[in-house]
Amino acid sequence: MEPSVRGIRSAPKGKCGEGPVHRVLRGLWEEVVKPILDTLGVDQASEKVLPRVWWCPTGPLSFLPLHAAGIYQGSNRESVFDYVVSSYTPTVTAITDRVKNCQSFDAKASGLFLTSQPNAPGASPIPGTTKEVQAIFSRAKESGVRVHKLEGDAMTAGECLEHMQNFSSIHLACHASQNTAEPLQSRFLFYQDSLELRTILQSNLKNADLAFLSACQTSTGQEKLSDEAVHLAAGMLAAGYRRVVATMWSIGDKPAQEVATTFYDYLLTHQNDPSAARFDGTLSAVALHYATQQLRFSLDNSEDALLTWIPFVHFGL
Repeated sequence: MEPSVRGIRSAPKGKCGEGPVHRVLRGLWEEVVKPILDTLGVDQASEKVLPRVWWCPTGPLSFLPLHAAGIYQGSNRESVFDYVVSSYTPTVTAITDRVKNCQSFDAKASGLFLTSQPNAPGASPIPGTTKEVQAIFSRAKESGVRVHKLEGDAMTAGECLEHMQNFSSIHLACHASQNTAEPLQSRFLFYQDSLELRTILQSNLKNADLAFLSACQTSTGQEKLSDEAVHLAAGMLAAGYRRVVATMWSIGDKPAQEVATTFYDYLLTHQNDPSAARFDGTLSAVALHYATQQLRFSLDNSEDALLTWIPFVHFGL
């Protein structure tokens, strides 16, 4: 495996013509997603503001990218991106309860905490995380946002938890590991130690707003428990975060950096009150839609190219 890939497996090679990735995306579009959009009365939008849709897949469908369904070859190209901004929710109650109980977080906690872990022991090096975090840190600081970063051996799991309690938003650029036998032992890997999902769930994150998990396979559910969507992204929602950006499978260092920096640039440019130096993730779904589209438009529609931007997903509000 190449050292710049944040994952434990390589992406499958594309094939000439309509390969397996194109077939899956076309099938999802024609058999699942487009019929749903038609039933909802959602037309291909010509306006800049697209409506939002929350996908709540169950069973094996939980492993498929509904947010990227579409036809990417031939003369009749169209995709879900032309119609809506997509988000996911592990359960219907998870999103309805979040809407009912959504309260403003303490203004004193407004801000962004970032960490990069390029050399976690036992994991492949991901040097691009350092540039990724530095670029985001600089952009946020220029905007007057309260921002702090810890990198490499300067951070421990305990310090990460402390900053998660004191900052409304976090960005974790690191490896992640999912434990299929004990999902609550799934964890983020740091140089000094690791942070388990169980520990995060036991914390008091009353000011939690946005979590960006720039790690590998953070939203892949356990096969035996896929209906319950037990994965790190859902776990962060359960821990109190209103919205989570995650990945479905391995991501490359360079595209991860491009998506992340474009995402935050959009958020910081479109804050409700830029003069207030307040940071919130209200527009995070739109920001991720924009960031992945920018990456998509810079590539072709080969299978390898599709697998570069498809992994990025949004959960929650």
